[in-house]
Amino acid sequence: MNIFKILAVLATLSLFGALGLTISGGIEQAGPLYIAAFLLLAISFRGFKLLKGFSYTVVIFAAVTTALYYPQYFITVNGFKLSALITPLIQIIMFGMGTSMSVADFAGVIKMPKGVFIGVFSHFLIMPLLGFTLASISGFPPEISAGIILIGCSPNGMASNVISYLAKANLALSITITAVSTMLAPFFTPLLMKLLGGAFIKIDVLTMMWDIFKMVIIPIGAGILFNKYLLKRARWLEVVMPIVSMVGIALIIVVITAAGRTSLLNIGFMLILVVLVHNLLGYTLGYWAGRLFKMDERDCRTMAIEVGMQNGGLASGLAKEMGKMATVGLAPAVFGPLMNITGSLLATYWHRKPLDKTYEDEEVRKH
Repeated sequence: MNIFKILAVLATLSLFGALGLTISGGIEQAGPLYIAAFLLLAISFRGFKLLKGFSYTVVIFAAVTTALYYPQYFITVNGFKLSALITPLIQIIMFGMGTSMSVADFAGVIKMPKGVFIGVFSHFLIMPLLGFTLASISGFPPEISAGIILIGCSPNGMASNVISYLAKANLALSITITAVSTMLAPFFTPLLMKLLGGAFIKIDVLTMMWDIFKMVIIPIGAGILFNKYLLKRARWLEVVMPIVSMVGIALIIVVITAAGRTSLLNIGFMLILVVLVHNLLGYTLGYWAGRLFKMDERDCRTMAIEVGMQNGGLASGLAKEMGKMATVGLAPAVFGPLMNITGSLLATYWHRKPLDKTYEDEEVRKH
């Protein structure tokens, strides 16, 4: 038995121990076992090809569990509020995103105008309306509901490009839709939030526009320029930035979880369920939007992924800038890890489903 299998067994034992304590009324003492179970599971996943992609998400579960049991360590450190790190962390993450982009990423607007238009339009139509509908029927407090709408009004992030590649979707189209939706976010996100989220909380459109510019557009622009003129002299950045981004995202989620612990414990399960439905309906309606416009299977997969996956980091940052991190920020914090799980599962399913077979089926239906 190799080390990864041993760790998986230890993780299972830790999880059973934690569940046993929870059932017997000792949930307060179960924290260390839950944390150990998730960490051991994350490491063990590295040894299994099918599970390797879920390792980071399980680390996030461990981090969130730690924040729920020991929130005091993630709110202030020696008088310094850790929430102050959220905006700089998002700017660093967006800079990293920019270093992997170039002006050529926007060329798809000319090469694939139909796909780009449908993708961007569907993204900013389907997810905001789904968010508003789910928020309206959820019965959550107004600020929690506003967070569901906020994640729906956000652009998509680089994760959608990775999932598109794994799902054998149209990667070039995915990259262009992500780039265009991100550049349009300073305009669409605040306006949609005012229109849909204004019924739940007060929205300052101009302030939100500036927040998105400083958190997203300026860092991405700097990253694109760095990529063009300086990256050849700093190749180490290509290795460092993904690690920095993963650590940054984890820290953002942990800080928000600690701040919103009370609300999360009260409505956690229902919020997870609502966010999961939001995400899955996004995939489904995105896919069928592509079908509606007679796009091929490869592009329909892209539509599903580009519509269903959101930039949770940006939404979290906006919640922090609004001063409502512990409430509005909860849905974005939940959406990110869930999106990574569902996206990975969807990519695995489509990766095993040959495109050629799909095309043959389509040709049969046409004739």
